Amino acid sequence: MAEPTAAVVDSPELRDALRSCLGVDRFVAEVAEGAPYATAAELHAAAARVASSLTAAEVDAALAHHPRIGERAAGDGQAQRFSRAEQSAADASDAGLAEAIAAGNAAYEERFDRVFLIRAAGRSRAEILAELNRRLELDDQAEAATVASELRDITLLRLQQLYPA
Repeated sequence: MAEPTAAVVDSPELRDALRSCLGVDRFVAEVAEGAPYATAAELHAAAARVASSLTAAEVDAALAHHPRIGERAAGDGQAQRFSRAEQSAADASDAGLAEAIAAGNAAYEERFDRVFLIRAAGRSRAEILAELNRRLELDDQAEAATVASELRDITLLRLQQLYPA
């Protein structure tokens, strides 16, 4: 979107871009209201700061916009395009892995009462499954911290694509 050296100003376009990275109203408002940013790097720093301060309720709200790992995001907005690209792994057509991930998703949702969230970009389905199984063993507090960290990482990766530093 923006040139790396161009100032980033508060605008409807910036707010839409931020919402596609993380669908949390406070995140969008605080980052946008901090503009203008002289560089994309300043924008990223502000986004990282706000994304690192999400409440449990905000994390839960954001998860409502994320499809399950292995499921195609519905719609054609920027957030859905991000999700489809992030989940396109080389081993995505492996039926055995798909079944194991679906079973893991169900076990995770029963255990933690939320969708399993992981930064899928750059990870194979086998790596995602291994992490899913590892995280099923975490206590509630450790998993909540992991989910918040993964959500922040996803947000910042998406923002980097829209506003390269």
